[in-house]
Amino acid sequence: MNPFSASVPPNSPRDANAPALATAGTEYQPRLLLVDDEPRLLSSLYELLQGRGFQLTTASTGNEAIAHLSRLQFDLVLLDLRLPDIGGHEIMDFINERGVGADVIVMSGEVGIDAAIGALKRGAYDYLRKPYSREELLKTVANALKQRRLQEANTRIANQLENSEKMYRYLVDSSPDIIYTLNHEGKFTFINDRAYQLLGYKRDELIGQHYSILVHDEDLERARYVFNERRVDERASRNVELRLKCHAGSSQERTFNNTLMTISLNAIGMHVPDHEVKKLEFFGTYGVARDITDRKRAEEVISYQAYHDILTDLPNRILFKDRLGLAVIQAKRKQTELAVMFIDLDRFKLVNDTLGHVKGDELLQQVAARLKECLRKGDTLARQGGDEFTIVLPELRDRDDARAVADKFLECLHLPFDLDGHEVHISASIGIAIYPSHGESIDELLRHADIAMYQVKGQGKNGHAFYDPSMQEVSHQKIALEQSLRRALENGELEMYYQPQIDAIGGRIVGAEALMRWNHPTRGVVSPGEFLPFAEENGLMIPISDWMIGALCRDMLQWQGIGGGGVRLSLNLSPQYLDRGDFFEKMRGALVRHGIAPSQIEVEITENICIRNPQHAIEQLNKLGQLGVSVAIDDFGTGYSSLAYLHRFPVHTVKIDQSFVKEIHDEHGHYPVILAIISIARGLGLGLIAEGVETEAQARYLRANGCLTMQGYLYHRPMPLGRFVDVLREQGAKTGAALAYHA
Repeated sequence: MNPFSASVPPNSPRDANAPALATAGTEYQPRLLLVDDEPRLLSSLYELLQGRGFQLTTASTGNEAIAHLSRLQFDLVLLDLRLPDIGGHEIMDFINERGVGADVIVMSGEVGIDAAIGALKRGAYDYLRKPYSREELLKTVANALKQRRLQEANTRIANQLENSEKMYRYLVDSSPDIIYTLNHEGKFTFINDRAYQLLGYKRDELIGQHYSILVHDEDLERARYVFNERRVDERASRNVELRLKCHAGSSQERTFNNTLMTISLNAIGMHVPDHEVKKLEFFGTYGVARDITDRKRAEEVISYQAYHDILTDLPNRILFKDRLGLAVIQAKRKQTELAVMFIDLDRFKLVNDTLGHVKGDELLQQVAARLKECLRKGDTLARQGGDEFTIVLPELRDRDDARAVADKFLECLHLPFDLDGHEVHISASIGIAIYPSHGESIDELLRHADIAMYQVKGQGKNGHAFYDPSMQEVSHQKIALEQSLRRALENGELEMYYQPQIDAIGGRIVGAEALMRWNHPTRGVVSPGEFLPFAEENGLMIPISDWMIGALCRDMLQWQGIGGGGVRLSLNLSPQYLDRGDFFEKMRGALVRHGIAPSQIEVEITENICIRNPQHAIEQLNKLGQLGVSVAIDDFGTGYSSLAYLHRFPVHTVKIDQSFVKEIHDEHGHYPVILAIISIARGLGLGLIAEGVETEAQARYLRANGCLTMQGYLYHRPMPLGRFVDVLREQGAKTGAALAYHA
């Protein structure tokens, strides 16, 4: 090995894969390989280049040079052609074959032209003939390294551009939108692959074609403005909707029919700056077209749902009012009449309670279909909400037309409905208002039709009625009743009455049923049958029941103080109140707060309560049973599935309804329903109370057949707390006197 090779600066050699130029932030020293078989010349060359920022390696033979080239990566090789073992041309062949990548400056003393030509053919950067000048060598080395740096920079930039172009192509062709450019004539100069995916047109089918081949004929005028847009920046087109044609062979349906597609278009003009005249020269348009077909369809669905009832597919109240408004305008112009109908289904709530809301929805759908069949093409049927429907009948000849349609409605609804094997019968109450006699505005007509409908409800349902001004007074009375009932709670006008329950053997009071009364400031005492159904309809039952529980607990404290602790209190429970999840907690809290024993309380429920939500009712009543409160079924035998509910529900007492007791006229007669109820209660080990006992014959018959607890006018009428306390006090005095007598 040449001794100068040991003088290589101590920089660590670069890896063969390392970049040829220094990275940013570091000073890179080019690596040079000096090859010459004359030691003096090699030493002189080394000394000339030493200290100039190079990493120098020397070789005095061809094999030594190839060994260095195989192991290290060099930027520049200063190569003598004439070597003792391998010639310089062979070394250059090695460099080219192996792709070493180093530039070569040939330094040769040969005078023949062939040597120079051979070197240049092999890619030598330059050929220096010995003897060369010091300046010539340094300049040649500097130029070679400079060119190398430029080539490497160009290669790097070219690679970056190529990668950028690949990424751009990928992003453009992978875009969910159509990306395009047009020239100044409106012809496509570029369009991405999305056009084929959406429209069925291949790129080569569109390049060079005018944009109008894609645009629907009705949108061409707008497209001329958009696609030839010459504005820039914020003045460019944004979100312009156009319909594009799909290729005839495309199987996709992208728009409202088989051949159209809707897009949202963003476009901006492309311009070339003209520095001489200081203006922009328009040369085309580029833009993005987004497929909004699905969005447009969704908007149509949303718009449709905004004006239609989802369940029945009928117009909703918003669309109905709009159509009614148009019908009123037309009737006013033509001076004709129109009818507005308000339909409320009778017994629909019972279907919901017994069969569930799913079957109730099916019933509404079937009702809507039947009602539609009774109408003319220009009539409008809408679902107002719940089980209420409204109809507008324009251009009436006379009122008999409206009456005939209402009769058709009642007739078609009279036929049974089949709900998965359940045969259901319903009817309807129909109110009718006529324009202009009953009102000239939309709200007036609807309100008056509604009032007429409620008039039918109050007269037994299943019918129709035309509005009459006299009905307005009834409506006002209902509103006044609601307002008065709300004030009754605030002003303390409600009061609890008590009807004693008597032990028929000893005549003692063993219990009392709590009954509500309303001390109306002008009407006097109002019975619960008059105002509690109204309270149920208007959402007042919950606050009234809350008040009732507190009032009962306070009243019980008074009769317990006079020795009435053994008297059990029966209270009627509203179905709405039982449905409330906090009912049990309210009941328990009131009993604890007032120190009332749960065993003194008996909750009365009707069989219909169990039908509304059986599982929930069972859970609530079981909680009461665990607390110690007993449960009685009121009006037994008048509801549904009596025996089944006696098995499923935690019932302790059965109350014979007064309608059965009223039938007893002869104490020696035969009344099988009464006997059956008594037998059922006895067989199940339940307590038994007869309601509505008014005659001695009734009392003797019941007592003779095993019913020993009774309540009714024969013994006591319902009475306020003060009178009930007096009765208990009298009973206590008699009991005390009897005990003293026997003593």
